Amino acid sequence: GICFPCPQEGCPMMGHHADRFPEKLKRVDQKYFLNTAADEPFATWRQKVFIKLSGVKKTRGDINLVYHDTQGNTKEYEVASGILSQDDVYTEYLDVEINPKNTTKIEFLWNKAIFSLLWARLGAETVNIIHGADG
Repeated sequence: GICFPCPQEGCPMMGHHADRFPEKLKRVDQKYFLNTAADEPFATWRQKVFIKLSGVKKTRGDINLVYHDTQGNTKEYEVASGILSQDDVYTEYLDVEINPKNTTKIEFLWNKAIFSLLWARLGAETVNIIHGADG
């Protein structure tokens, strides 16, 4: 409970991907942080998500993914927020707390910030999720 807030330059990480922050390893008396899941086995699974939208040219809102597992647990992650456009590909690294082996469904959600008839014509052209060392 005393870990945050992180310094302006960010939280130094330990564990997987810690080698990506070599400048932070040079500090003396450093605190390190490890992301874990809330439940056993406490591991998180890094996934890289790419979403390409289709439909209207631009609108304002949020894009979220909801993961469902075999035990009925769900966890929602935000991928993008603000002005959304079909001209952009939205990329995000997610540290997912639901084991990919137990994932039964990944649901694509968007939440509109303001009501618009154009919103009904906005969808996902592609959603790619990459597992492995880098996502």
